[in-house]
Amino acid sequence: MGFFWGRRHLLAAAVLIFSAAADPNDEQCLTGLSQSLIDPLQNLQNWTKATFANPCQGFTSFLQGATCNNGRIYKLSLPNLSLKGTISPFLSNCTNLQSLDLSSNSISGQIPPDLQYLVNLAVLNLSSNRLSGEIPSQLALCAYLNVVDLHENQLSGQIPQQLGLLVRLSVFDVSSNKLSGPIPGSLGNRSGNLPRFNASSYEGNKDLYGYPLPPMKSKGLSVMAIVGIGLGSGLVSLILSFAAVCVWLRVSEPKSENEHEGKISQLMPDY
Repeated sequence: MGFFWGRRHLLAAAVLIFSAAADPNDEQCLTGLSQSLIDPLQNLQNWTKATFANPCQGFTSFLQGATCNNGRIYKLSLPNLSLKGTISPFLSNCTNLQSLDLSSNSISGQIPPDLQYLVNLAVLNLSSNRLSGEIPSQLALCAYLNVVDLHENQLSGQIPQQLGLLVRLSVFDVSSNKLSGPIPGSLGNRSGNLPRFNASSYEGNKDLYGYPLPPMKSKGLSVMAIVGIGLGSGLVSLILSFAAVCVWLRVSEPKSENEHEGKISQLMPDY
């Protein structure tokens, strides 16, 4: 009995130790993200090395902004905390992550292409930050994405065609950026039962065009029009100048002849 009792307690202790140990990938993920972000208001006081070593116990989270599921980081929600800095590529180590919300901060830099390794990611909300660069086409590898919200940043370049392959996508917003080029037909004009996105998802990008945005308004006179106007103005000026010279000659010519005749008559003697 004592032998079996000892084995049972030893097994229970081993399970407890195993469950208390953090997933090494999650620990690396959290450490990298913590090092890349700046927390000027100190809202993330418990984001410490000690907490990263044990952020979850079952479904219980010991980390602010984190939700756990079976001992793994399941959600990271850190909106509106005045965070600065950049998004660490090590975030991709949180391989069980299904929701990432860093919205309404002052995070800058680029969206790491490494996010492609978050294969379980369903919600990506990076809106209202200062992110720049292009939207990574690699996001299309996150096949479970339902929400991609990138509005109100400084993203540039074209919208990747590959994002149209995300058949689960129900919310897509890239408005108020610096995007250019055509809206991919696979996103702007979705067919079948796929959710469609209206113009509000794309507005506020000066050089972005295509359905469902309204036709682009003329940005002024074309180069050919400007050249034509210049040539036309020059031709009109030349004609006017020529006409003025002709008028002056016609006016001055009779006057010169009269003066000449007057001088001759003065020199001739009277008879």
